[in-house]
Amino acid sequence: MVGADATMAYPSTKAHPASGGLGSTILLVVTTVAAVPAGVALSGGAVTVAGALALAQTLAALLFLRTRWPVVTLVASVAAIAAYRGAGLVEHGWVWPATIAFAGAVLAGRAGWALGTGVAFLAWAVSWEASVGGHTAEWIAVRTGGEALWLTVVLTAALAYRDRRRWQDEVAARLRQSRHEQELAAGRRRAEERVRIARELHDVVSHTLAVVGVHLNVALDAVDSAPGEARDALRLAQEVRGRAMADLGALVAVLRDETVPAVESPVPGLDGVADLVEQVRAVGLGVTLDETGDRSAVPTPVAQAVYRVLQEALTNVVRHAHADQVVVTLCHGPSRVTVHVQDDGTTTPEITGGHGIDGMRDRVQALGGTLTVGPADGGGFLVSAVLPVAR
Repeated sequence: MVGADATMAYPSTKAHPASGGLGSTILLVVTTVAAVPAGVALSGGAVTVAGALALAQTLAALLFLRTRWPVVTLVASVAAIAAYRGAGLVEHGWVWPATIAFAGAVLAGRAGWALGTGVAFLAWAVSWEASVGGHTAEWIAVRTGGEALWLTVVLTAALAYRDRRRWQDEVAARLRQSRHEQELAAGRRRAEERVRIARELHDVVSHTLAVVGVHLNVALDAVDSAPGEARDALRLAQEVRGRAMADLGALVAVLRDETVPAVESPVPGLDGVADLVEQVRAVGLGVTLDETGDRSAVPTPVAQAVYRVLQEALTNVVRHAHADQVVVTLCHGPSRVTVHVQDDGTTTPEITGGHGIDGMRDRVQALGGTLTVGPADGGGFLVSAVLPVAR
């Protein structure tokens, strides 16, 4: 029941008190030197230099071996107690003076040795008390029965403590392994996402160069016969080129940063915000849209992220907030785009957590921005995102 096989489920004991450092060993030594004479005195025995004090010193010295040889320490401690009792130098105590040695053996994974040694020693104690001590059966039953009960408590407590510590170590190891696997998976996802963005980058650049080429050919053909038409074509080519450079800069920034999360596939940008608001209004929710600034200057990746944030935030309002009104504020500044979605409903656990919030945060952080979600001042719920606009 308490055999050595009880320790097979745990691979290591290095983190447990049985292999403690010098400080813990010294503390246990001091405890033994003080506790053994005190226990002998409390049980009615004489405390002498050659008896209880010497036994306490012997048991304390053996504790220095407990880290490397826990079973040797236990057997030597029991032998020392038997020798002192047999010589008549100590009148009381069989198992309890070696309490620390018994507990140390269990914590070191030697529960079977501790139990076997304790049972054998108590059997020898019963025989010695009857034959040498000349005590009655009732006296022996009381004394050795108390020692047996003490041994049971010590072994049980040590086993419980050991199993709890090893369970904690196993849980901690599994958590470390889980975090490591999550980091590896996240790294793979980021690498795969950057490959996908590279493909999209190729498509965007190819399309842009083709459009610019068409406008340049028009301008070249019309430069002599229709100078005004040539200027318009060049102006359009310059606008397309500027927009492409903004998109190119944003995408390359994501590709170069190894720490940012993935970016979703292309979605409607700022031009789709009005349709999104109308869809939400169609379900009976009052939506106020306040948009300021020049949306044409916002790079495509940022515009797509803004659309996704608005889409997720408004969806959460419809599904969870129990709101009547929601105010959407878009500010297209020279260096950043600010998004605020605030409703007048109630905050629920479904809104404050889940994959939707995580998806918004990943999308915003991928472009170097920040996302804040939580209860709004004065009631309701607020989703706020700030995304930098690279120039």
